[in-house]
Amino acid sequence: MRFPWSTEFHASPPALLRAAAVALACGAALVMAGCTSTGVKTFGVQENFGSVATYSRLFDATPAQTCEASRRALLSQGYVISSSSADLVEGKKSFQPEPESHLQMVVRVVCVPEANDGKVSLGFVTATQDTYALRKTNNSASVGVGAIGSVSLPFSSSSESLVKVGSETIAKDTFYDSFFDLVKRYLVIDQALAD
Repeated sequence: MRFPWSTEFHASPPALLRAAAVALACGAALVMAGCTSTGVKTFGVQENFGSVATYSRLFDATPAQTCEASRRALLSQGYVISSSSADLVEGKKSFQPEPESHLQMVVRVVCVPEANDGKVSLGFVTATQDTYALRKTNNSASVGVGAIGSVSLPFSSSSESLVKVGSETIAKDTFYDSFFDLVKRYLVIDQALAD
C-alpha cells in the first residue's frame, strides 16, 4: 500500500556525496565555533618587581615617630584614620567626581626600623583607589484578590545602591613623592618641638 503523501526519494551517488560533504563541513564548522571562546578575558602579569623606591622612603626618625608624622600628614589632607599604631597607619578618604560615581582612596603606611639603634626607619606606603557606581533597581510586586477575581494592584519601588566596579593601586610617583614630602615636614616640626 502506498500512502499519497509519501514520495520516493532517488538521489544519484554524486548528489549523496555532495550532501554528505556539506553536512560534514557544517559539523566541522560547528565544532570549531564551539572551541573558540569569548568567555573570560585573561591578562598578562601586571607586576614588575624592581629597586625603584616609589613606595618606600628612609626617615631619620624612629618607626613610631615616622608613623605619627604619617598619621598627621593624612589628617591634614582630610583622611579619616581607620587604624593607627606605632608601626601602622591607615586612612580613608572619599571622592565624588560625578553624581553617579564614587571613589574611595585608602592609604596604608607601615613603619619599620632600618638601623640597629632604631633611629632610622623605613616607611612603606600603598594607596589603593576603589571605584563605585550607582546602580538603580526597579522592584515591582502585585497583590491579587482571589475572592473578587483577577483584580491586582501593582506596587513598584526602586532602590539605589553603590556597586564596586574597580580597584587599583595608585602607581604615580608624584603622588608618593608629595606624601613623603609632607611626612618629612611633620617630622621636622616634631623634631624642632622636641629640641
